[in-house]
Amino acid sequence: MRGRRGRTSPARALPADLRARLERTRLDTLAVLRALDAAHLSPRDLPPRELHHVFELDADCAEALWALDQPAGTVDLAAMLRDTLRALERIAPARDSLRAALRPEARERLQKLEPLVRATLDPGDAYNDVPGRGPKAP
Repeated sequence: MRGRRGRTSPARALPADLRARLERTRLDTLAVLRALDAAHLSPRDLPPRELHHVFELDADCAEALWALDQPAGTVDLAAMLRDTLRALERIAPARDSLRAALRPEARERLQKLEPLVRATLDPGDAYNDVPGRGPKAP
């Protein structure tokens, strides 16, 4: 659909699989974070810079899921898409950097736990911490 100035409407420009990609990415990230928790690592074993980077990118994905549910015209979809695609491009390498920054023993525990945790996640868990969605939504 073309707007008044002959440009493609931002809503039209959204990839059809964007929501599914965001959900899958958030579940993959949640699996890493829950596996880290289940590994019972001490705070000094966790690399703060890498962990913070993963949290920031996950928050960008959560914000994008929120934006997809907003009424038309209330969100700058072009900016959201630009930022979201950047986050989606960076989050897998950020998770890899987090894993690589762990001590070998911790990395080994995480490697065993992560697929087990991922298998237990419900698709709705992708909406944890998304305003208006998830377990805390009214």
